[in-house]
Formats: sequence, structure tokens, C-alpha cells
Amino acid sequence: MAAKKQAFQKSIFSAGGVLLLLAILILVNVVFSRVVVRYDATADNLYSFSDGTRKILDGLEVPVTIKVFYTEDLPNLPNSLKAFAGRALDFLKEYEAHSEGMVTIERYNPKIDSEEEEWAQKYGIRGMDLPTGDRIFFGLVALAADQEEVMPLIDPAREAHLEYDLTRMISRVQQAKKLKIGIVSSLPIFGAPPMQQFGGQQGAKPWLFLTELKKTYAVEQIQPTATEITADTDLLILFHPKNLGDQLLYAVDQFVLKGGNLIAYVDPMSLMDNPRQGPTPSWPQKLFDAWGLEMDTGKVVIDYNYATRLRNQNNQPETNPMWLSVGAQAFNTEDIVTADLESALMPLAGAITRKADSPHSFEPLLTSSANAALVDSFKHSMPVDLLRRDFKPADEPFNLAVKVTGKFKSAFPDGPPPKAPAPGSEGAPQAADKTDAPGLKEASETATLFVFADCDMLYDGYYVSRQNFLGMDIANIFNDNLNLLLNASEMLTGSDALISIRSRGSFERPFLKVKALEQKAQAKWLDREQELVQQVETTNQKLRAIESRKDASQKAIISPEQEAEIAKFQQEKLRINRELKLVRRNLRSEIDALGRSLKVINI
Repeated sequence: MAAKKQAFQKSIFSAGGVLLLLAILILVNVVFSRVVVRYDATADNLYSFSDGTRKILDGLEVPVTIKVFYTEDLPNLPNSLKAFAGRALDFLKEYEAHSEGMVTIERYNPKIDSEEEEWAQKYGIRGMDLPTGDRIFFGLVALAADQEEVMPLIDPAREAHLEYDLTRMISRVQQAKKLKIGIVSSLPIFGAPPMQQFGGQQGAKPWLFLTELKKTYAVEQIQPTATEITADTDLLILFHPKNLGDQLLYAVDQFVLKGGNLIAYVDPMSLMDNPRQGPTPSWPQKLFDAWGLEMDTGKVVIDYNYATRLRNQNNQPETNPMWLSVGAQAFNTEDIVTADLESALMPLAGAITRKADSPHSFEPLLTSSANAALVDSFKHSMPVDLLRRDFKPADEPFNLAVKVTGKFKSAFPDGPPPKAPAPGSEGAPQAADKTDAPGLKEASETATLFVFADCDMLYDGYYVSRQNFLGMDIANIFNDNLNLLLNASEMLTGSDALISIRSRGSFERPFLKVKALEQKAQAKWLDREQELVQQVETTNQKLRAIESRKDASQKAIISPEQEAEIAKFQQEKLRINRELKLVRRNLRSEIDALGRSLKVINI
């Protein structure tokens, strides 16, 4: 009995110990479930925010809700898309975790004929039709107070820029009103009223890029005679700014010194300018000297790698190197503004250079090829053949568009210029008003400038074709001229933190060792293949030589020499084929051995 009792007590204690251990494990899990430890072990810090995003999230004033619509339970969803969606959703969680409750992520699964699908469509999130016939939604909308920003599709092709796109949306919904862009131009980009003296003839329409800007911004025309840039201007655009007065130049100077961002479209020779005034370049020398930039206003870039097919004055097609049709390789892939652009057309563009003593950050955005040179702008009317005769490539690219960032010094170190005479008055210009606030001599804030060496690129005919369909005017954009402006405007009207965000690293992690093994074997394969081809050619030459020594009566007879050569060739061919098979076998053996080693390590 005592033994039975002792055994029973041991079993009780054993069961109690197991239950106690289970209770301890549960308590430990409960405690540590509330402890969040996050560490980004990826090589390029793919799941870590840039400083710009952290700054924007830390400064949020209005809570943001991001509604993600993702059809996640499709049986035939491609693995690549499923993997991308997982990475994107994980990255979205980082916003929620870092914002301390200011950003909330809500996920919805928009199944067919569900309320979630209706809401996705109301927000403008479009579904993608898969080859299987299924439709997948993968988009999001950011909401804050009465503001709304929609990303109809989270595009896998923009994965490297996902942080910028998401942070820009969060920044945008914090703004209660449209941002304001002021534009100074010496060209009639705002259109022209009907000419009453000609019987009410229809006036010119505004250029298309203005219509597109007005969809997002409040656009204000600043007259070339203006003397100030209002404080509520969020972005300033100088568009072919020729012959500007000192008062306006000083206003632009002070706008930049106060941290205002600026886009300048300058031109050594604008095709859209008034031809009766002659070719007048637009390069406000005083301002650009202070900004550390130079451009030879009498020269344009010719590039035979980017020459454009045109019709000349005789209606004959020709390839004109003064009209630059640049491809994707011309864009800076490291900058958010130009990373995804593929083409642009720039007729008679200049070349921008950095002054040797400039301390400011200088980044080319768009460049010519190395097969380019600078020629006098007046040669644009010469036959193309004459341009080629004197062409000598510079063997280095020219900058067609640049980004400059820094704290600039004033172009007016002696203070504001004298005021122009009042209308109707005579005599010398008025002195600057003593009661005016003193101007800045040096920047108090960092400013960013985008400078393009051609303004004609935004003329409608150089990036859009129009056609009338059932009474509707349909515009077909055929290059990225407009996208370049819209991207730059988006970036420069965001916060300074948004401007600092760069492309993230690549999520693709290829098997570099395997690729190296494959390339090594391919090199061996190529050597053997070339050897086989050489053997074939040598044997054929010998056969032709033997055939040429035969007389007419022997043409249909295979000689013993020919039979020997053919037999020798066949043996050689078999030998080389065996070697090729051995190369393939060795290739697979090295890769398979690597795979086995990795499997053992993982196990």
C-alpha cells in the first residue's frame, strides 16, 4: 500500500509540475506579447524609414487613416504579386508602429459584389484583371479630416519608391487647402483673349501643362513687371524668364533666400518665342551667378545618339541632332523625380554647368550622351549634312536638367535695387524705401532649385497629340515632358523632409553565387562552341579545296580524301559534343553541391 501511495504522489507531483510549467509559459507569452522588438536585418535597410519620413511622422497634427483594399484570398494569385503584397503590407505596419497612434492601417478584402468592393470603387481604386479571369484590388486611400489622397494601384514596379509615395500621401492629407504656384513667363502660356479687331477671332488656349497643374494647385500668373512674390507662394516657376527687371529679380532672389523652392525653364533659343524679336535667350545672369550655375546662351547641344526624325523645310525626312529625343538611360535613376521616366523631347536645348567655386549640392537629372557637342544656336536653320561635317564629339555628357540645393547668397549684396520711376513721372529712378524691411544677404533656409535648359519641351505639340472623338477632345501623352514637371512640382511643394527621401534598395536578392557559376560555365560553353564552329569551317574549306582539284568527270564521285576528311570531322564533332556535355554536367554538379551545402546548414 505504501508503494502504491508513493507512486500516486509522484504522479500527482509530475502532473502538477507539467501544469505549473504550462502556466509559466503562458504567463511569459502574455508578458512578452506586449513587448515589441523590431530589427531590420536587410542589407539595404529595406524596412527602415529615412530621416525625412521620421520627421514627417513625428510632426503629424491630424490623425491619418490608411484604408488598404487587397484581394488576398484568390487561389490563382501569382506568387510574385503575393510576395510583393506581403512586403508592402509589412512596410505599412512600420508607419503605424512609428507614428504612436497618429497613423492607423485598416485592411479590407474586396470580394466580388461585397460592400468592400463598392467602397474601393467609390474611392477610385481600380481592380486588375488577371489572366485567370479573376480581378484583384490592391490600392489604398489616406484620409485625414476632410482631406483624401488615393493610390489606385500599389504598383510593384515602384517598390523602390514606395516610402516616398506613402509619405507624400500622408503629408498631403495634412494640408487643408491647395498649395499655390506662382509662374513668371515671357511666353503666352496662359493663352490669349479673342482678337476683337479681327471679328472676334478665337484666342489662344493656355498650354496644357497649366491645365494639369491647376488640377492639384492654385496657379497664379506673376507679371514680368511685378515687384514682389507674395508670402503664400509655395513654389515659383520661371518659364523663359527673359528681360526681367531688377525689381522682380530681387523679389525672386529674396524668395529663394527665405527657403522658397524654384523651377526654372531657361532656353538659349526658344522656338515658341516671338520670331520678330529675334532669338533672345532666357538666362537671368545675376541670379544664376549667385546660385553657382553657368550656361553658354549662344550654344545648343547636338547629340547624334538622341537625334530626332523630322521633316525639313522641303518636307523630306531627316534625322536632326538638335532635337533631342532622350531615352531612359539619360535620366538620373537615383532621384525620385526622374527615376521612372523613360523619354523626353527637347528641341534646341542648352547645357548647364556648375561654377567651379560653387559650394552648393549639384545633381544632374537629365544628360545627353557622350556622342554630343555644343554648336552655335544660329545654326539650327542649317542643313543637317553641314552640321555633321564639323561635328566633333565632346566624349562626355552635357547636363540638360539639374537640381541644386543649398543656402544661397544674395545676388544683390548691396541691397535692393532702386525702384523704377512712378508712372507718369520723370527723372531718375526712386531710391529704395527706407521703411522697407531689410533684405536678406544670405539664406536663412535651405532651398532646392530645378533648372531645365529648354522651355519649348512644355509646348503642347512636343509631348501631346490631340484628336476629336465623338465630340470630345482626347489628349494622348507620348513622352515624359509633362511628367517631369509634375514630379518636380510634387516634390518641391512637399516638406523639406519629403525632398530628402531617396529610392530604397532593391527587394530582389538574386543568387549571385549561382549566377557566377552559370556565367563561368557559359564562358566555357562559348569557347567550345566557337571551337566547333571553327572546326566546321576548316573542314568545309578542305572539302572545297579537294573538290576544286577534281575534273568534270569526277564531280559526282566522293574521293577517298573526302571520305577521310568527313570521317575525321565526324569524330571531332563527337569529341567536342562530349566535352560540351561534360561542361553542362560540371555546371550542374557545382550548383547542386552548393544547394546541398545550404540545405545541410539550414537543417
